[in-house]
Amino acid sequence: MVRRGWRLGVAAGVAVLAAICASGPEPWEVVRTASDLGPLPADRYGLTPRDYQRSQRASALLVRQCMADRGHPEFPLDPRYPDTPGVTMAVGTVVITDYGVLDPDDARRWGYGWDPATAEASRPKGRRMTDAEYADWPDCSAEASRRLVRGIDLTGDWLYAAGRMVEVNKAVKRDPRLRAAWDTWSRCMAAEGFTRYPDPAAAYGDRAWHRGSDGNTRHTERERATAVADVACKHRHRTPELWHAVRAEKQAADISRHRDRYAAALRALRTYRANIDEALQGPGRRPA
Repeated sequence: MVRRGWRLGVAAGVAVLAAICASGPEPWEVVRTASDLGPLPADRYGLTPRDYQRSQRASALLVRQCMADRGHPEFPLDPRYPDTPGVTMAVGTVVITDYGVLDPDDARRWGYGWDPATAEASRPKGRRMTDAEYADWPDCSAEASRRLVRGIDLTGDWLYAAGRMVEVNKAVKRDPRLRAAWDTWSRCMAAEGFTRYPDPAAAYGDRAWHRGSDGNTRHTERERATAVADVACKHRHRTPELWHAVRAEKQAADISRHRDRYAAALRALRTYRANIDEALQGPGRRPA
């Protein structure tokens, strides 16, 4: 069903691409997130948000079991670093999509950054590690990582799809249809009185936004106004829809050319999920 789903997504993407290229910038449904654009062919070869959440839980259980084996029976599932000089914890919240900022409300409030409160909410909730626990924690963390990738060819199968997407994305950026779409977006930005950036990534990465060590910006009036114009120009000229359709087309072609290698990558992903299942059902599952 998943395979059929992305094939339908590719067909729909090609139809959208043809419609966008043949028509002008009439009103279009506002795209606020990348998921609004639908699935991509390569999505099935990568971790989902649910995979990530489950892997974090599995890793925490494995680490706690390892720590118990090393004489730390009360180790928390979600520990903070010890209150030791030189030990810091970096917390960042990435809100940009593959297509840049898309949500007009987020652009209006936060520009090319995000609500600082979201970073605070993502901080660990457990107690601080003791110095003795912290001394053993790196080895246990590494052991948990090894358990979750057991039986997987890391240098070949596991990284294959991600490596191919690096090359595919280079081809996407060279595509004349996307270059033309970026040029239209760029001229729109200039017409609104803002910098004529070459593409949305350049607008997001402008050093004028003075990103801090956590990656967040200062949310200045100029930054927020630029982000609002950025989003408006994207929606006016359907930039995300065309961008997405080009990505879908090139991903599908690459998967077709390297079918066996992608199949091996998918098997590796399924092995990883099985390892997560095993860890979540294992003896490390005790109350926090």
